[in-house]
Amino acid sequence: MNPVTHFLVSWDIAGAGETMRRDRWLITISGVIPDLDGLGAIAELATRHSERPLLWFTRFHHILCHNIGFGLALAVAVFLLAREKIRTLLFAVGVFHLHLLCDIIGARGPDGSQWPVPYLLPFSDRWYLAVGWQWELVSWQNTLVTAAALVAMFYMAWRKGYSPLELMPWNIDARFTAALRRRFGAPSGAAAGDER
Repeated sequence: MNPVTHFLVSWDIAGAGETMRRDRWLITISGVIPDLDGLGAIAELATRHSERPLLWFTRFHHILCHNIGFGLALAVAVFLLAREKIRTLLFAVGVFHLHLLCDIIGARGPDGSQWPVPYLLPFSDRWYLAVGWQWELVSWQNTLVTAAALVAMFYMAWRKGYSPLELMPWNIDARFTAALRRRFGAPSGAAAGDER
């Protein structure tokens, strides 16, 4: 799936509970960070016409960060950084695995090629996860998941008073949630800046 979809789904899961801002972001990042291995696309595009192109995206996407070894390293980092350690760790591990599952079912290329997930790396290269009916990356199913995640994000911003914009400067998040509440009315029992 698209990194934006992974972000929105992870944010929705993190924001659904009563989590503090730092833990909410640790959970959200855990659901997106496997796509860090996709940054090789920049080097690949920059060198595609050179004598020795760097095929970092082709070789390493869904390899370096889409596996249990990376997941374990991520879990340690989340545990060390979280305020509510166990709860945040469980959600972070959950959204990391949800990312892998979503890629297994929804990341087929337009040419029919698949990106299987080498789950047991770096401990073993014998178990690559894939399904024969994998959706194309650009498919109605993935679009539907993205749309549902967007609706959930808007609902939570209206209901809870924060959104993914909470890391932006100039009080953009408060303005955004206030605009939603002006448009759709304040939820019952809501106060300005609630549940931050």
